[in-house]
Amino acid sequence: MSSAQLQHAETRRDDGQSSRATSGVIVKPVVNAVRILRYLTHKGAPERAADIARHLGINPSTCYNILRTLVAEDVVDFNPLSKTYSAGLGLSRLVEQLVTQGQRLQMALPPMRELAARFGVTVTLWRRMGPDRIVLVHSESSPTDVHIDMPVGQRLPILMGASGRLFVGRMNMSEDELRAAFESIRWARALSFETYLREVNRARRRGWAVDDGYFAVGVLAVAAPVCDASGDIAFTVSAVMIRGQRNDAEVEVIGEALRDLGHKLEAVLF
Repeated sequence: MSSAQLQHAETRRDDGQSSRATSGVIVKPVVNAVRILRYLTHKGAPERAADIARHLGINPSTCYNILRTLVAEDVVDFNPLSKTYSAGLGLSRLVEQLVTQGQRLQMALPPMRELAARFGVTVTLWRRMGPDRIVLVHSESSPTDVHIDMPVGQRLPILMGASGRLFVGRMNMSEDELRAAFESIRWARALSFETYLREVNRARRRGWAVDDGYFAVGVLAVAAPVCDASGDIAFTVSAVMIRGQRNDAEVEVIGEALRDLGHKLEAVLF
């Protein structure tokens, strides 16, 4: 299955929900705060509040209040003698943390690559983004077998796929809430809510989950959680393969290997 086919399927499933997620009200003070931070970073020299407001076209009192807030949050520094503002040490620390996360992700790739080669599957890493979405952050394909190409950046509803069975098991949703969310998703083939619920409970018991062609026609996915220090699922690691290639015993071996890989990635990513 090509990346274009998978992307098309993902787009159909995400219709409506994606637009709702991106069509919210824009909060102008937040936009202005980002513009101020960007301006101070690019300027590279201290600036007075009035000059920042004039350059960015922001109301002076609004600009002053935003700057005071950014100073309080330690991302902007204020010099009381010159009454100027500059990018603060806290902003640098935020950037350093992002770089560290990227470096940690690079450390997670070799064990993913090894599992992909061992089982002849595509291994993917998904990250939770907010309360209702996951995003594909990396994909490792087997170097010798036919593989499924999945585009990094692909987004899915959090209930979708093998990963969805894992997240739902930790979300403490009522059955009515879960049913309503389930029915809003466009599955690739018919799936009853009762079957989905059984698969969620099975995934909770054994520590890994399966999606047998409901995420995408002809694709079998197996996933395991990667939990942060508080025990919440922050990522999932998944093996994706052509449906019908593996029997139940082989799928179970892959599931247990993914569960072990998930534990290894926890030590790397957190």
